[in-house]
Amino acid sequence: MHKPVVVGRPVDSRIILVGQAPGDREPRLGRPFAWTAGNTLFKWFSGAIGWTEEDVRDRVYFAAVCRCFPGKLPRGGDRVPSQEEISACAPWLDREFELLRPALVIPVGRLAIERFLEPAPLKELVGRTFRVSISGLHADCIPLPHPSGASPWHRMEPGKTLLARGLGLIAAHPAVGARSLTHESGFAG
Repeated sequence: MHKPVVVGRPVDSRIILVGQAPGDREPRLGRPFAWTAGNTLFKWFSGAIGWTEEDVRDRVYFAAVCRCFPGKLPRGGDRVPSQEEISACAPWLDREFELLRPALVIPVGRLAIERFLEPAPLKELVGRTFRVSISGLHADCIPLPHPSGASPWHRMEPGKTLLARGLGLIAAHPAVGARSLTHESGFAG
């Protein structure tokens, strides 16, 4: 893995978006989802909820399965983090859940989805709400496909329809409509 660690803004939110790992541009730009996939992700939120990129970054806590760029593959594309790397980063995500006590988890991409749900085809996961338990805490989980330009899944059927359904579920979730910037009872620490 290549340093630096990439993290989102320090947002006290009831919503956690969990990505897979930063791409090669995110470390230089200093924020998650800072390039092409981020542009697509923020268009999804804008269309479904009406939130700009700044709104999303101010209202949603950004985490990742792995916090550093895993590196490039020799044949091109980003390397998928190993199980050892995923395990090494797991305590950070567990602690974030303990601190924030989210009501809604949005895993983005297969690696992030499989951190919370059993492996299954995306068509069985995207567009649905699941109840998950993380560090003994319960939350709703609404998976999204990865917004990468390398994956056509979200641009063709059934991906387009399931993505729209998933974004609709997120838009309708109480954590989105409620005071998602802060907890009603203050910071859970």
